Amino acid sequence: MKPILFNGKFLTAAPTGVHRVAEELILAMDRLMAAGRGKDGSLPPGPAPDLPETVVLAPAQAARTLPLAATALRRVRFLSGLARDILWEQVSLPFAARKGVLLSLCNLGPVLHPDAVTMIHDAQVHLTPQSYSRGFRLWYRFLQPLIGRTNRRILAVSHYSREQLVRHGIAPADKITVIHNGCDHILACRPDHGAPAAHGLTKGRYVLALANTQAHKNIPILLEAFAEPRLADLTLVLFGSATREDFERLGASVPANVRFTGRIDDDALAGLMSHAAAFACPSTTEGFGLPPLEAMMLGCPAIVAPCGALPEVCGDAALTADPHDPAAWTRQIRALTDDPALAARMKKAGRARAETFTWDKAARKLADILGVKTAENHPEIKVAAE
Repeated sequence: MKPILFNGKFLTAAPTGVHRVAEELILAMDRLMAAGRGKDGSLPPGPAPDLPETVVLAPAQAARTLPLAATALRRVRFLSGLARDILWEQVSLPFAARKGVLLSLCNLGPVLHPDAVTMIHDAQVHLTPQSYSRGFRLWYRFLQPLIGRTNRRILAVSHYSREQLVRHGIAPADKITVIHNGCDHILACRPDHGAPAAHGLTKGRYVLALANTQAHKNIPILLEAFAEPRLADLTLVLFGSATREDFERLGASVPANVRFTGRIDDDALAGLMSHAAAFACPSTTEGFGLPPLEAMMLGCPAIVAPCGALPEVCGDAALTADPHDPAAWTRQIRALTDDPALAARMKKAGRARAETFTWDKAARKLADILGVKTAENHPEIKVAAE
């Protein structure tokens, strides 16, 4: 089989949600490859799958690495450098990957490669252009349709996202395959149960949400809800890079019962999720919606807007609230904090729903798309080997 070569450009940047998906899917594919090989990396005796070589191709300056077992990480130095990212991805990467299948998982990839597959997470530059800079919008709107035409397959992270990619002319429907994200990576964290106290919070008396000023994230609706007297005894905790001043510069009024944590590590976030009354996601569109699913996996009830892929992902395991009505958010938050039986039901339902989204399941589907047969996605191989 042709080698499978992953685009590792994302390893040069600070982790984002899209980068998380790339990292976890590569690690799950690596586990799939490792499971079919012996401890020394060789194939076991007897009938066995034809396993391809798997390699992550990264720019020379990539500071981050991945804990890989059966997959190599190789540096591609030509045109590598922070000011040359586009040239590296469009020239050096496809040349280095010319003999294999090139898999890009972070929205963009090379146009000129004979056997490329790219994961495009959403069509947000079309749906909410105000969330992005002009240069970013123009580049994505120019390059993604080219990728859609030249790549042999496009991957979407939800059926909603697939519909939007078709609607905006990025790729035809018959060329797009949906692979849902996993969320079980959150279980690898060691929740810092002291995180609430470290931020001056009382367990069960705060609501967690993302500190993000992008228009489609719609966080100002939560600020309006927490300005209402009915939520005066609760705290809205916003984690991430955006600050109080960032929201105020956009004209939002930030109530006194809002706390900004800044960037926190995964263990601290897991600790905050584990003890929150709810996780709030008021986005007007999402290609998938990973944070509320992570919270649900840890037993934190979620309240989401019925928009984008959020209904597809969360199903009836999350409460919903109108993204334009702060009173609706107040009602749902109060319902969870005032009704222990409801909170318990939503915790149980949320965890059960989240457990259906795993990275190993995503990797098995990706392996099928790429024509890779392993004992994990083709049980008949395991039977034959035994």
